[in-house]
Amino acid sequence: MSSRGASIFEIETTRLLLRQWRDDDLDPYSRMCANPEVMRYLPGTMTREQSEEQIAKFVRHWKEYGFGLWAAEIRETEAFIGFIGLQYSEDWPEGEHKTEVGWRLDRSCWGRGLATEGALASLRHGFVELGLERIISITLPENIASRRVMEKSGLALRGETRWRGFDVVWYDAGRQEWEMYRS
Repeated sequence: MSSRGASIFEIETTRLLLRQWRDDDLDPYSRMCANPEVMRYLPGTMTREQSEEQIAKFVRHWKEYGFGLWAAEIRETEAFIGFIGLQYSEDWPEGEHKTEVGWRLDRSCWGRGLATEGALASLRHGFVELGLERIISITLPENIASRRVMEKSGLALRGETRWRGFDVVWYDAGRQEWEMYRS
C-alpha cells in the first residue's frame, strides 16, 4: 500500500500539534508506556527499550507509507502527550480496508476531548489528503473511553473479531459517511 495524497508531516488543531517524532520524545513516551493505567487495554506496560523500538517502528511506517502516527503535543505548552494518527495494518482480517485511526495519550490528558480532536484531524487527513475510501478503528470491547472517541469521531460499530490474539470490536467510516457526519 502506498499513500495517494500529499504527505503532511504536521497538523495543528485548536489545542494540539500533531508532528513528527523527535529524539526527546523517548523519555515522556517511555514513562507513559510504563504506566499500567495507560496500558490497561494493551498487552502490557513497556520498557524504555520497547518504547524506543515502537517509536522506530512509527518512524519507519511514515517512510514506507507517507503517513502514520504523529507525536502529539499540547500547542500552548509544547508538552508531549502521546500519539494520534493513522496506521496501516496488513494483518487486519476484516476486509480490504486496513488503515486505522488510533491514539494513546498520557493519563493526565484523558477526559478533555483531545483524543477526539486528534482523531478528527487524522480522519480528515486520511479522507481528504490521502484519498482513503474507508478508515477503521479497533479496541477491546471493554475500552469504553476509546469506543466513545470512535463514536464522537463519526465511526460506527461494524463488528467483533479476533485479532493478534485478542477479541476486539472494530468501527469504521467511509469517506462519504464521514463527510455527511461532519456537515
